[in-house]
Amino acid sequence: MGRLFGTDGVRGVANVDLTAEMALGLSVAAAHVLAEAGTFEGHRPTAVVGRDPRASGEFLEAAMVAGLASAGVDVLRVGVLPTPAVAHLTGALGADLGVMLSASHNAMPDNGIKFFARGGHKLADELEDRIESVYEEHRTGAPWERPTGAGVGRVRDYEEGLDTYVAHLVGVLPNRLDGLRIVLDEAHGAAFRVSPEAFARAGAEVVTLGAQPDGLNINDGCGSTHLEQLKAAVVEHGAALGIAHDGDADRCLAVDHTGEEVDGDQILAVLALAMRERSALRSDTVVATVMSNLGFKLAMEREGIHFVQTAVGDRYVLEQMKQQGYALGGEQSGHVIVLDHATTGDGTLTGLLLAARVAETGRPLRELASVMERLPQVLINVPDVDRTRVQTSGELAEAVTEAEHELGETGRVLLRPSGTEPLVRVMVEAADIDQARSVAERLADVVKSALG
Repeated sequence: MGRLFGTDGVRGVANVDLTAEMALGLSVAAAHVLAEAGTFEGHRPTAVVGRDPRASGEFLEAAMVAGLASAGVDVLRVGVLPTPAVAHLTGALGADLGVMLSASHNAMPDNGIKFFARGGHKLADELEDRIESVYEEHRTGAPWERPTGAGVGRVRDYEEGLDTYVAHLVGVLPNRLDGLRIVLDEAHGAAFRVSPEAFARAGAEVVTLGAQPDGLNINDGCGSTHLEQLKAAVVEHGAALGIAHDGDADRCLAVDHTGEEVDGDQILAVLALAMRERSALRSDTVVATVMSNLGFKLAMEREGIHFVQTAVGDRYVLEQMKQQGYALGGEQSGHVIVLDHATTGDGTLTGLLLAARVAETGRPLRELASVMERLPQVLINVPDVDRTRVQTSGELAEAVTEAEHELGETGRVLLRPSGTEPLVRVMVEAADIDQARSVAERLADVVKSALG
């Protein structure tokens, strides 16, 4: 069996790859593994379970709750809430385990399972591996030890979850949003109630899009992967800015008052300067991935802010932040982590902090985001090649060196083998889009000839 857990939990097509039986089995396995690890020692264990609005989340939630309760874990069912809300509540309520059922920005037929450890942090890789091993062992016939009588878990709805989370979000803002009209695109996803409520409590005048989930329309032509509606609505309503979330609201992209996109790199840049001003940017350092635009790196250098790079993936950003004690990090895709207030990327919190900076300074988002200039970036996926030889091919290394020499200080080359497919990603940045495209196409041809 291939590894079930990827970089962001277990994902697949619901009722095909991710079945009710799997959800139930993984929940029981998680309970047993955490019990063995001593997590439940000395007290009755509790888990927080939440989901996004996908139709499949209804039966997967039922299976997950049933499995946990059958293994002696009390369950607080929080219903439809964002991933960062489940993480926050896991910590705030002192729960031993958090479970989020969501496939984030994926299309509706998919779903996923993500576990959080006590405190709301991502479950350690070794625990995920152990859960998977125990799940597989019992899936093939080994019987479970099962509690009886008063030992079984009890299940109750925790309806206070939304209010607790919103109060947390509003409570950490440095200033109110009074006087700002903001358009929110909720992607018909998990933040459809949370985000409008939080922005309104903070004082903003709110216009909502994508806030009528029916179980089938999540991410469908809306949200952070489809900004067209948001761009038009911001201009139409004369809004100060627009905020777009994905299905589980752990990411945020923005739109300025002219309808132009403000991506994750620009959001990070704006927040980095704001946090440094409040002495909240520890070590004057921001963490981002190797896919961040070169314009971000140049802007941070110009502003005297240190920039630490990691591999692609918000998990690597978070690992670096926790290891070194940094306060801010994120990805171009809009995963932004403010570690003093969240244990994971939080799209609603990010949007609130961005809007707070606009309100505080009285400057348009367009002006704030201009602290960095996005250099043209061209990405070409080269399929059907031996991705394992990217680092060892002399022909490829020579071509990259030549390209880097041509681009100089205002350009960058990144060759990255895919982690899941037989392809290599060629990314080139340059001050001029035509130059970026020309260099990228030339390198893609070398990749094909050298690794094909």
